[in-house]
Amino acid sequence: MNEKIENKIMDKIKNGQIKLKSKYIFWAEKLGLGTAFTLSIILSILFFNLILFYLKETDNLKYLSFGKLGVLAFLETFPYILVIFFILLTILSGYLITKSDTSYRKPFGQIIIIMISIIIFFGAILTFTNLPNEIENYSMNMNEKFLLPFDNNRERGVSGIIYDLHDDYLILKTPQGLRTVRFDNNYDLREGQFIISVGETKQFDFFAKDIKIIKKEDVPAIGRAINFRFSPFNDGSIPPELLFFNEKEKECIFKCMETNNKKINCFKECKEF
Repeated sequence: MNEKIENKIMDKIKNGQIKLKSKYIFWAEKLGLGTAFTLSIILSILFFNLILFYLKETDNLKYLSFGKLGVLAFLETFPYILVIFFILLTILSGYLITKSDTSYRKPFGQIIIIMISIIIFFGAILTFTNLPNEIENYSMNMNEKFLLPFDNNRERGVSGIIYDLHDDYLILKTPQGLRTVRFDNNYDLREGQFIISVGETKQFDFFAKDIKIIKKEDVPAIGRAINFRFSPFNDGSIPPELLFFNEKEKECIFKCMETNNKKINCFKECKEF
């Protein structure tokens, strides 16, 4: 019986129906699978760390302190891209495990729990290193919007430094540029204060429903992004791309600043209400 089976197998090998692989090819495939799995785990750890870094260093979670008013601002500033990449990489890591010998040695559920625990543990450990800051610096210098979620002008929430203050509006220095924040209530505000606000954007102006004064240390990534945007222009000559106003106001403010560098007069003269 065994001889018949052996003969059938040998016949299939001779006819080319069964192809034998060299042991070197086998080990190469195994090594490639292991490399892909290791890389996917490392990237999963990295993206989980970036999510923690973003939530800790930016204004995202701070909007929840406004209650219902802050929910939309929280959702608007949530790091969806980072979360999506983290989920896809974690799924890929799980898939690669099913193709390895490990999946036959232990229950799949147990392996997944161990894998996710490793990702969370090492991702949390990385928050105590300088790696996330290095990635942030790189993304700023390379203008990588994927790693720098501060590029789009906010519609529901803004945070930044008060650049210019008036009775019913202020000019806020944000990571995206200078923009107008209009308010009705009486707030004890001063130029140079760091604030966070929820409300809505109408055309170019942001209409605040509530404003809170915060410490710059509460949202360090926002402060660093502002410094990065404005540090080349400390002389007061703000370029048009950093002015979030309509074209007429933008041109007027830019020319005014270039002429006399008196920001208060420039905004008073150029702002349309």
